[in-house]
Amino acid sequence: HRLYHKYMNEVKLLESGEMYLETILVLTKRNKTVRSIDISKTMNFSKPSVSRAVGKLEEGGYINVDTNGQITLTEKGLSLAESVYEKHVILTEILMSIGVNEKTATDDACRIEHVISEESFMAIKKHFNR
Repeated sequence: HRLYHKYMNEVKLLESGEMYLETILVLTKRNKTVRSIDISKTMNFSKPSVSRAVGKLEEGGYINVDTNGQITLTEKGLSLAESVYEKHVILTEILMSIGVNEKTATDDACRIEHVISEESFMAIKKHFNR
Protein backbone atom coordinates (compact mmCIF):
# COMPACT_ATOMS: atom_id res chain seq x y z
CA HIS A 1 0.00 0.00 0.00
CA ARG A 2 2.79 2.42 0.91
CA LEU A 3 4.71 1.46 -2.25
CA TYR A 4 1.64 2.20 -4.35
CA HIS A 5 1.37 5.72 -2.90
CA LYS A 6 5.10 6.28 -3.45
CA TYR A 7 4.69 5.10 -7.06
CA MET A 8 1.66 7.34 -7.63
CA ASN A 9 3.53 10.35 -6.18
CA GLU A 10 6.42 9.66 -8.56
CA VAL A 11 4.01 9.37 -11.51
CA LYS A 12 2.38 12.70 -10.55
CA LEU A 13 5.82 14.31 -10.19
CA LEU A 14 6.84 13.01 -13.62
CA GLU A 15 3.60 14.22 -15.21
CA SER A 16 3.93 17.58 -13.53
CA GLY A 17 7.56 17.93 -14.62
CA GLU A 18 6.63 17.05 -18.20
CA MET A 19 3.83 19.62 -18.15
CA TYR A 20 6.24 22.30 -16.95
CA LEU A 21 8.81 21.39 -19.62
CA GLU A 22 6.16 21.43 -22.33
CA THR A 23 4.95 24.84 -21.13
CA ILE A 24 8.52 26.19 -21.12
CA LEU A 25 8.98 24.90 -24.69
CA VAL A 26 5.77 26.56 -25.90
CA LEU A 27 6.59 29.83 -24.11
CA THR A 28 10.12 29.78 -25.55
CA LYS A 29 8.69 29.44 -29.08
CA ARG A 30 6.22 32.26 -28.41
CA ASN A 31 8.20 34.73 -26.29
CA LYS A 32 11.88 33.79 -26.68
CA THR A 33 12.43 34.51 -22.95
CA VAL A 34 10.74 32.60 -20.15
CA ARG A 35 10.58 33.42 -16.45
CA SER A 36 8.74 31.75 -13.58
CA ILE A 37 5.99 34.39 -13.70
CA ASP A 38 5.26 33.46 -17.35
CA ILE A 39 4.90 29.80 -16.37
CA SER A 40 2.71 30.74 -13.40
CA LYS A 41 0.34 32.79 -15.59
CA THR A 42 0.20 30.20 -18.39
CA MET A 43 -0.39 27.18 -16.17
CA ASN A 44 -2.49 29.10 -13.64
CA PHE A 45 -0.31 27.77 -10.80
CA SER A 46 0.82 29.74 -7.75
CA LYS A 47 4.25 31.37 -7.79
CA PRO A 48 5.51 29.17 -4.90
CA SER A 49 4.42 25.99 -6.77
CA VAL A 50 6.20 27.13 -9.91
CA SER A 51 9.28 28.10 -7.92
CA ARG A 52 9.47 24.62 -6.34
CA ALA A 53 9.01 22.91 -9.71
CA VAL A 54 11.62 25.12 -11.38
CA GLY A 55 14.07 24.23 -8.59
CA LYS A 56 13.46 20.51 -9.07
CA LEU A 57 13.77 20.75 -12.86
CA GLU A 58 17.02 22.67 -12.47
CA GLU A 59 18.35 20.09 -9.99
CA GLY A 60 17.39 17.34 -12.42
CA GLY A 61 19.35 18.97 -15.22
CA TYR A 62 16.30 19.75 -17.38
CA ILE A 63 16.55 23.53 -17.27
CA ASN A 64 19.00 26.33 -16.53
CA VAL A 65 18.03 29.49 -14.69
CA ASP A 66 20.33 32.48 -15.14
CA THR A 67 20.93 35.31 -12.67
CA ASN A 68 18.07 37.32 -14.23
CA GLY A 69 15.64 34.45 -13.68
CA GLN A 70 15.50 33.57 -17.36
CA ILE A 71 14.74 29.87 -17.87
CA THR A 72 16.16 27.83 -20.73
CA LEU A 73 15.79 24.15 -21.50
CA THR A 74 18.92 22.02 -21.41
CA GLU A 75 19.46 19.44 -24.15
CA LYS A 76 17.91 16.82 -21.84
CA GLY A 77 14.95 19.09 -21.04
CA LEU A 78 14.42 20.08 -24.67
CA SER A 79 14.39 16.44 -25.78
CA LEU A 80 11.75 15.49 -23.21
CA ALA A 81 9.68 18.64 -23.84
CA GLU A 82 9.65 18.07 -27.61
CA SER A 83 8.62 14.43 -27.12
CA VAL A 84 5.70 15.39 -24.87
CA TYR A 85 4.68 18.26 -27.16
CA GLU A 86 4.71 15.99 -30.23
CA LYS A 87 2.47 13.50 -28.44
CA HIS A 88 0.12 16.29 -27.42
CA VAL A 89 -0.20 17.70 -30.94
CA ILE A 90 -0.62 14.34 -32.69
CA LEU A 91 -3.04 12.90 -30.13
CA THR A 92 -5.14 16.10 -30.27
CA GLU A 93 -5.25 15.94 -34.09
CA ILE A 94 -6.22 12.26 -34.08
CA LEU A 95 -8.97 12.72 -31.50
CA MET A 96 -10.38 15.68 -33.42
CA SER A 97 -10.21 13.70 -36.70
CA ILE A 98 -12.52 11.06 -35.21
CA GLY A 99 -15.08 13.62 -34.06
CA VAL A 100 -13.97 14.73 -30.60
CA ASN A 101 -14.44 18.48 -30.02
CA GLU A 102 -11.24 20.54 -29.79
CA LYS A 103 -11.40 21.32 -26.04
CA THR A 104 -12.05 17.70 -25.06
CA ALA A 105 -9.42 16.45 -27.52
CA THR A 106 -6.83 18.86 -26.10
CA ASP A 107 -7.68 18.00 -22.49
CA ASP A 108 -7.63 14.25 -23.16
CA ALA A 109 -4.39 14.46 -25.15
CA CYS A 110 -2.83 16.32 -22.22
CA ARG A 111 -3.65 13.42 -19.90
CA ILE A 112 -2.77 10.64 -22.36
CA GLU A 113 0.60 12.11 -23.38
CA HIS A 114 2.05 11.45 -19.91
CA VAL A 115 1.04 7.80 -19.60
CA ILE A 116 1.13 6.34 -23.09
CA SER A 117 4.07 4.03 -23.80
CA GLU A 118 6.51 4.93 -26.55
CA GLU A 119 5.58 1.69 -28.33
CA SER A 120 1.86 2.49 -28.36
CA PHE A 121 2.43 6.09 -29.40
CA MET A 122 4.69 5.06 -32.30
CA ALA A 123 2.08 2.51 -33.45
CA ILE A 124 -0.68 5.14 -33.34
CA LYS A 125 1.53 7.64 -35.15
CA LYS A 126 2.38 5.05 -37.82
CA HIS A 127 -1.27 3.97 -38.17
CA PHE A 128 -2.39 7.54 -38.79
CA ASN A 129 0.68 8.28 -40.99
CA ARG A 130 1.77 11.37 -39.03
